Amino acid sequence: MPAKSPVTGQPSEPLTDDDRASMPDGDLPDLSTPYWAERFAKAEVTRGRPKAAVTKVSTTLRLDPDILAAYRATGPGWQGRINADLRRALGL
Repeated sequence: MPAKSPVTGQPSEPLTDDDRASMPDGDLPDLSTPYWAERFAKAEVTRGRPKAAVTKVSTTLRLDPDILAAYRATGPGWQGRINADLRRALGL
């Protein structure tokens, strides 16, 4: 179990899952204390993957069924492969 800070009495290091599993419920830190409230307030919230520098545009494209079936048969990432093939065909 991590050592407690002599100033705050709170853990000086984050608790691991093993630490939490070995502690009775009464020994878990009170997350509503000012110490933890301040730490939560400072924490950066990141959700999802980072935004790309250049995003793609959603569009509707009508393709022949056999072309679509051939790309889908290549497995995951087939839409990216269509994009790459169009870039090559256009010389981009």
